[in-house]
Amino acid sequence: MKSLYNDEKASEFKTDLDLRVYTSRLLGQEPSLVLHGGGNTSVKSSVKNLFGEIEDILYVKGSGWDLATIEAGGFAPVKMRDLLKMAELDNLSDMDMVKYQRVAMINPSAPNPSVEAILHAVIPFKYVDHTHADAIITITNTDGGKEKIEQIYGSKVLIIPYIMPGFDLAKLVYEMTKNIDWHSLEGMVLMNHGLFTFGNSAKESYEKTIELVKKAQNYLESSGAVLDIAHSIVDIDIKKLAKIRQYVSRLKGHATISVLNESKEALFFSKQEVETIANRGPLTPDHVIRTKRVPAIVADDFKKDLDSYVQEYKNYFKENKKDETMLNPAPNFAILKGEGSLSFGKDVKEALIIKDINNHTFEAILKAELLGGYRVLSNADIFAVEYWSLEQAKLKNSSNTSELGGKIAIVTNAMSKIGSAIAKMLHQRGAAVIALDNDKEVKSIFCKQDIVGMECDFTNRENIEYCLAKSVKSFGGIDIVIDCTGSKNSGYQEIFLEGALELLEVGIDPLVLFIAPKANEFNFKKQGIRVASICYEENLDNMQEQIAQMACLISKSSFAKLAAVEIVI
Repeated sequence: MKSLYNDEKASEFKTDLDLRVYTSRLLGQEPSLVLHGGGNTSVKSSVKNLFGEIEDILYVKGSGWDLATIEAGGFAPVKMRDLLKMAELDNLSDMDMVKYQRVAMINPSAPNPSVEAILHAVIPFKYVDHTHADAIITITNTDGGKEKIEQIYGSKVLIIPYIMPGFDLAKLVYEMTKNIDWHSLEGMVLMNHGLFTFGNSAKESYEKTIELVKKAQNYLESSGAVLDIAHSIVDIDIKKLAKIRQYVSRLKGHATISVLNESKEALFFSKQEVETIANRGPLTPDHVIRTKRVPAIVADDFKKDLDSYVQEYKNYFKENKKDETMLNPAPNFAILKGEGSLSFGKDVKEALIIKDINNHTFEAILKAELLGGYRVLSNADIFAVEYWSLEQAKLKNSSNTSELGGKIAIVTNAMSKIGSAIAKMLHQRGAAVIALDNDKEVKSIFCKQDIVGMECDFTNRENIEYCLAKSVKSFGGIDIVIDCTGSKNSGYQEIFLEGALELLEVGIDPLVLFIAPKANEFNFKKQGIRVASICYEENLDNMQEQIAQMACLISKSSFAKLAAVEIVI
């Protein structure tokens, strides 16, 4: 862990807030410190109000923003006076905390302040950084974790026992630090949660984070908690992956993206005694809203394993619920015994976030086992965060309402005008798209995480099988095939469709659609798969009408309702 702070670069920033943005992004670009919206930062400053009075303001990361990409507008400006008064209260409900923090803002259009805003205000330093550093949490999540932290840092950090984030945590720190000399501290370690550092300059607070995390990393290394994992290759059953994704979609009640994780950490982890080490809980409680408490463990009989997971989740809910409504009990990720893991999401972005969290968790668990054993919070503590209204609000705010969300489409001849137009239309409406063409430029034209270009020789069986396998590994299966090759490739149908149809059979409401000149006819039928064709004149003058027809055909899917579309080709 090295400091990325650059004095010359920092000198370009003239305001407290601009410097706060700079060091927040430094933290955010290091995934071993924060992942996908995790962590929060703040700076205390002052402004002149409408009446010419100087007010002390806390600029704290707004809910929903990511430290890696945060801008000045992503910080909520809240009156310090109000936040400090809230810390003095004996009790404050979550809803009241959110309401009164918002009332205390000086810009009503700013995002909601972080749930840790009160805690940031209590810490009497200008800059405050909060991260979920892997190395520190790995150590706290072991037998004797508190004693290990004391051994590493001595009296230089204040150790905070685990408590729910938000007002409860802020109140605990407020009470614990009433008679403490803050200047004797370099940071606070929150057990099972993360790290707080602080300073009167952005550089000081940021570099304290780097220094404290480096000490934790050195401790892991000196204690033998080091992984030396060689990359391995597993020959995985592609159709089985598609079947798992189809079944998970049924359990969730909607089409679902399934991303295969073949990283060396995932493969190594999946070969351990996963029934024991994978079922203890998440690395840090805030991960639970993405991953659920534990994964499904999938072996040969995946339906039985997934059904068992659903029943176990229902039991977990019943044992811990008060008046909550149960979330969907299907898993958000699964360990494939000996073959890696799968992450499930309503779209590619969500599935990839879960995959990232999994990789960090796998590494942390393996290191914690070497350090004496991985130990996490109780089921009740994890449940409280999973069903915490403030965490669930984060997911609701990012809910997917796209018409083809979770569906997976392959478009052939994607570099043609019609192929490119169709691929982009499907992507705009929420589908994950694989754009195939024998032109190598397809990889640079379609290069987003949810629309991937692949160079494909449609006369080469081995190349076709590779592209289909990569499609399933990347997204989970195939639901829609849009063939835009027409009569361009002799022998194409026999070679390509042979492989594609096997996967379409286990797709979600599968559809094959041929886009071809009127002169071309297709005699093709497959039970359980909708098949249609749209013909066009070679000059494409009436393609607007044909695209609208295609949209109407796709709209018959139980997971999508498409209207006629406008498209430029």
